Amino acid sequence: MRTVRGRTSLARTFLAAVVGVVLLAGCGSFVASLTGASSATSSAASSPSPSPSASPSAAVILPLPNPPASAGGGSATTLHWGTVFGTNTGMLDMQTAPVTMNLPGTVAEVGTSNSTQYALLTNGSLYAWGVGTTGQLGDGGTQNSFDTPVQVQFPSGVKIAWIPTDAMPYDTGLAVDTTGHVWGWGENGGGELCTGKATDYLTPVELPIGTVSALAGASNHMVYDSEGAVWACGNNDDGDLGDGSQANSMTPVQVWGLPGSAVTRLVASFANAGALLADGQYFDWGYNGAGQLGNGSLGSLSDVPVPVSLPDPVSQVALGGSYWNNGQTLVLLSTGAVWGWGNNAFCQLGTGGLGSQRSPVQVFPPAGVQYQSLATGSGTAYAISTTGTVYAWGVSHVGQLGDGGTRTVCYPVQIASHAAQISSTADDAVISLGAQT
Repeated sequence: MRTVRGRTSLARTFLAAVVGVVLLAGCGSFVASLTGASSATSSAASSPSPSPSASPSAAVILPLPNPPASAGGGSATTLHWGTVFGTNTGMLDMQTAPVTMNLPGTVAEVGTSNSTQYALLTNGSLYAWGVGTTGQLGDGGTQNSFDTPVQVQFPSGVKIAWIPTDAMPYDTGLAVDTTGHVWGWGENGGGELCTGKATDYLTPVELPIGTVSALAGASNHMVYDSEGAVWACGNNDDGDLGDGSQANSMTPVQVWGLPGSAVTRLVASFANAGALLADGQYFDWGYNGAGQLGNGSLGSLSDVPVPVSLPDPVSQVALGGSYWNNGQTLVLLSTGAVWGWGNNAFCQLGTGGLGSQRSPVQVFPPAGVQYQSLATGSGTAYAISTTGTVYAWGVSHVGQLGDGGTRTVCYPVQIASHAAQISSTADDAVISLGAQT
């Protein structure tokens, strides 16, 4: 249990406990299937988990519901699957196959936390569904809403321009308005909202961090770029904040060691964070129990950014992981090639086998498939192809794959079609849909 400046924060400990139980249950059945023993039963699901498959069987894309008409070129429909959870809630709303969520307008962007999913509409309004026990729905209450999206209540006149997609902190929501200012709501036990105090918020509050161009958060920490400098707040047990220390901070501390090239994207996971630069370099920092840093080392955390050596510039990055030792990174290079590193206990790197990787290894999509975007959660990875098909691989004991079952798979399976964007955190995933002709 972690104490942050006199206040005990349960979020990281609870997150580690919940995800650890789920993944350990998955590991039990996975190992049992590999050794010929009987499969273990997942503690988070009521039915026994089928043994994982090492080679593809006939995969069928799940049928796409007819999206409601929308004013723009996109859709007013999202699809989501997996399981959400919050502090002291247990695992909730398990969906092993994509479920439709209809929004009152065209969806511009989707995002996730461990507990809640978000859809930003093209009119600048933001909607949420899932767990709401610490205010993460942002509607002023603490009730859950699994079947109906509720509007996040910003002050009059505030329009949202974008939301972080990889990812949001534990039980917490984040959004950036059209002036570049950040709003936060929900759980704040580690001071991750940079307000200087560990106060939870039932509706969005404007954070005192200036204008931002990149933003991400996970567990109880947040990282952002403001006017060319990268800053972080929150818990710092494993060098999460990247400031050269392991001291927690409820106010911004600067991330040290990034070169002069501008930051184009920030990502975060349980005890790690990363920065993609305009020149295609990628730096990460934090925990390294299973090679999460990707710099060839193992076990030694880094409290400052370290470069990851890759054969070509990085164009996109997805960072996953939801408890200690768990955690992996996937990157899409300028050539279209995909590489990955970190934990691989459930085939989440997509190499077709097990074995964690302390340095990047190439990940090959199915024959004839080209990935254009990536996402990854606790022990599951996702990709959208250039044709809009969603693929998933890795652990699925609470439905994370979205293929209708609870098996772990070591190869990409097709989940849905017509996808425009994907976000995943912990054990849930959500996609927005593109226009259909």
